[in-house]
Amino acid sequence: MVDELTDVLISKHHPMDKLLRQDRLPHIWCSGCGLGTVLTCFVSALEKLDLDMDQVVVVSGIGCTGRAAGYLNLDGFHTTHGRAIPFATGLKLGNPELKVVVISGDGDLMAIGGNHFIHAARRNMDLTVICVNNFNYGMTSGQLAPTTPTNARTSTSPYGNAEHPFNVPYLAAATGATYVARWTVLHVRRLERSIIEAMNKRGFSVVEVISPCPTYYGRWNKMGSALEQMKYYHDKSTIRHWSDPAQADIGLEGQIIVGRFVDIDKPTFCDLLQGADQ
Repeated sequence: MVDELTDVLISKHHPMDKLLRQDRLPHIWCSGCGLGTVLTCFVSALEKLDLDMDQVVVVSGIGCTGRAAGYLNLDGFHTTHGRAIPFATGLKLGNPELKVVVISGDGDLMAIGGNHFIHAARRNMDLTVICVNNFNYGMTSGQLAPTTPTNARTSTSPYGNAEHPFNVPYLAAATGATYVARWTVLHVRRLERSIIEAMNKRGFSVVEVISPCPTYYGRWNKMGSALEQMKYYHDKSTIRHWSDPAQADIGLEGQIIVGRFVDIDKPTFCDLLQGADQ
């Protein structure tokens, strides 16, 4: 009887209940996908931040990661493919008091949304972007993405990728971001801390999260189960805070450089806009 009561209490009083839309759970993500871990780290970070949750907005694009906004009990917008950042920009300009967070995937942010990403960084829009990178288009059968490592196989590169992929931290830093970090879903406490730092940072802050996609990317590249992919993250990840993000490329079976790469201060777009108006 005690065990049954405990089960009921745990199921009905999860500590993160107030920030999750219970009516939309369970989620649709595949077994072994890292997106649940990313969402947990984000919610845990929110609980540690001194924020008015009525002033926090989450914007996402299309793809597996794009579902995140719909599971959060916050104001959220599930936008069209690649347009999460311009939508978030409009929200921030319309109400500068909002804390606007973009949570989306590498395909959405780096491909069709790539131009929006670099110009938001150039303008130093006061946004936090969490880019979950699983190296492929996970929702639409595992096609080649702008972040797919060279020689990696996908459903549209069955003989190996011949293209050079984007290095997300390097792209963010080179185009003007004020905060840039990368972690894997194995580094849960460090990821949570980086999300807190990014959300406290004024300007365009970017946190890349390397996440397993065992259903497609992992299967195409014979990486084994999600647990085996997590072991790969453990064995291959090297923490190098403040290292040059240009040296943080990720190869098919190479080292994964993680850490906090950029943390600088400079005027945001809203600061410069207000100055021009005076």
